[in-house]
Amino acid sequence: MGTPLGDFVRTKRDSIQPETLGLPERGRRRSPGLRRLDLAARAGISVEYLTRIEQGRDRNPSIAVINALADALSLDAAERGHLRYLAKITGGECTAHARPAPPRRDVRPSVLRTLHLLEPGIAVVTNRLGDILAHTTGYATLTGGTGLLDAHAHADADAGAGAGAGVPNLTRYVFTDPRARAFFADWDDVADEQAFDLWLGPSVENSEWLSAELAPVAGPDFTSRLNRHVVPRRGTLRLNHPAGPGLRLTRETLDVPADAQQIVVFLPADEETETAIARLRERPRLRAIS
Repeated sequence: MGTPLGDFVRTKRDSIQPETLGLPERGRRRSPGLRRLDLAARAGISVEYLTRIEQGRDRNPSIAVINALADALSLDAAERGHLRYLAKITGGECTAHARPAPPRRDVRPSVLRTLHLLEPGIAVVTNRLGDILAHTTGYATLTGGTGLLDAHAHADADAGAGAGAGVPNLTRYVFTDPRARAFFADWDDVADEQAFDLWLGPSVENSEWLSAELAPVAGPDFTSRLNRHVVPRRGTLRLNHPAGPGLRLTRETLDVPADAQQIVVFLPADEETETAIARLRERPRLRAIS
């Protein structure tokens, strides 16, 4: 059985073409990407050891080995950080034997006051599992008619303390509500972001817990992304609002690490979007179409 660390190393190796690293072509092979032999040589480890890491048979590689693999794979800063985090998960530093408590869903008064100061702008408080915990009126206007804030529309009645128990959840919406594919112009990029953020939750068990609930209804679009460990670029967010306008937004994220939450502020990326949002504020609230 593989591990998060092994899955990431293997997936990243498969995505690299040897010529991009200045390596010679060694003829036809059954799978794409960089050979284990070449990666092991670049990292200064044996092929046997690399195989054990990728297959999950070695769960505690040293920091030196992790750094060597990061160099050999030419990882950027975000990917290096994710590799180190996965090494901790795989080595048992982030695990617990008991079923974990659900992620915190109450928002501290000081965070709510901060959100209030952002009115009438577009801002939302979420946790890493995608629960929408609080938002401005501007965010409600932005998502009006999409069904995103209708918790009942994409929540399982028996979800219990898991994601979706009466709380709107962006991750569940993206992967299970067909309206999400129309709302997010770059749905694939947004789906990558939501899957990746599950690894940044309070503990790996929380992400596994959510995936156990979500995977049966979200299907391979979700599970393949969760296990691929693609570090998203988080570029400009493009939305197709049900009222008609196409919107382009930049995002600024303010972490609330003590609560494993974040405030995300959305800013118009151009004058056309700013004008369109001003017009949306003047419209009556749209009802979601089921």
